Amino acid sequence: MRVSYLFGKTTKSISADEESVNAKLLIRAGFIAKQLAGVYNYLPLGLRVLGKIQNIIREEMNAIGANEILMPAMTQEESYDKTGRSAMDVLFKFEGQGGAKLVLNPTHEEVVTPLAQKFVFSYQDLPVAVYQIQNKFRNEPRAKSGLLRGREFNMKDLYSFHADETDLDKYYELAKAAYFKIYARLGLGDGRTVLTYASGGVFSKYSHEFQTLAEAGEDTVFLCDKCRVAVNKEIIDEQKTCPVCGGGKLEEKNGIEVGNIFKLKTKFSDAFNFQYKDAAGKEQPVIMGCYGMGPSRVMGTIVEVFHDDKGIIWPEAVAPYRVHLLVLGKEEAVGAEAEKIYKTLIKEGIEVLFDDRERASAGEKLSDADLIGLPYRVIVSAKTLAEKSVEIKKRDAVEAKLVATKSLLKELA
Repeated sequence: MRVSYLFGKTTKSISADEESVNAKLLIRAGFIAKQLAGVYNYLPLGLRVLGKIQNIIREEMNAIGANEILMPAMTQEESYDKTGRSAMDVLFKFEGQGGAKLVLNPTHEEVVTPLAQKFVFSYQDLPVAVYQIQNKFRNEPRAKSGLLRGREFNMKDLYSFHADETDLDKYYELAKAAYFKIYARLGLGDGRTVLTYASGGVFSKYSHEFQTLAEAGEDTVFLCDKCRVAVNKEIIDEQKTCPVCGGGKLEEKNGIEVGNIFKLKTKFSDAFNFQYKDAAGKEQPVIMGCYGMGPSRVMGTIVEVFHDDKGIIWPEAVAPYRVHLLVLGKEEAVGAEAEKIYKTLIKEGIEVLFDDRERASAGEKLSDADLIGLPYRVIVSAKTLAEKSVEIKKRDAVEAKLVATKSLLKELA
């Protein structure tokens, strides 16, 4: 992609309303643009990042046998009346044609449960798991954390249906392991993201959150250094020791919740009278689990974790492009060499953002490259051309180095 063709620009000035690091950097770098509090447009660079996060999640959900579907963003309020959730403060409610009472879904239990009910009748139809990646809507009272707390946000929600709790427990562990694989692939592994015990509400004693340890985190968790599991502050009075090893040394940390999993059991199946016939022909309630992860929230978390005073530092797996190619100088030969390198990189399947702007200064291009934060910066200039080389620098490295042009592909391998 040529920067001269790219929709969206870097900017030095943003609204004073933006308090979070992720919003400030993503707006300044041209990844997102604010629509209103808690609602953002995704520009081409931001959409590429979001898509890469979604695809990693999608691959790991498919790997545990889940089927991808797509459910509607709105449904009838009557479904929320059945589950007792119509009084939730976060619901966006509105009236449709003929006075129909409608809701924008903050989650999809009220949709997926009667949907599965259309296809599950017997124990032979179980277990089954479905998921979607779709925007959700919550009327958040405090939408001041950029992508970490939105009123419209992107969510992967998986729902599993089982004949008994033993089968639910088995799938629950599969999903838990898949989540850790996702975070590792996203660059949030290696102890950065920890399993956290949280309140199970009406469903069970505990649910599990996945908390990425970060100073910007709104949640307070207490981490066991030995087991690397944590307890959310909301249940610390109930669970004063590590739930795994029983140790009492729990260190207070800030965390960003990047996922959660619940054993719903029969909470929603009972509300819709969702039952199946067992091997003896007897009606039994369907047992459910749900597993949430927000790609947009993950995107904001990555920026909170990986940045410096110059800008974003994207992990390679989610960076919008792998290489930021800069041409410095207006010499015709320099431009021709940069064009040649650009075409070679594309031919070799390397994703490259080519800053080909003629009116931008060298300082502006270098500053934008640091702000945007692609894994590799490659510079073509009169100096490098004279030495039949390019200057290459990893975004998180201190020093750049000269590499022979003929060796560039090897360097990027």
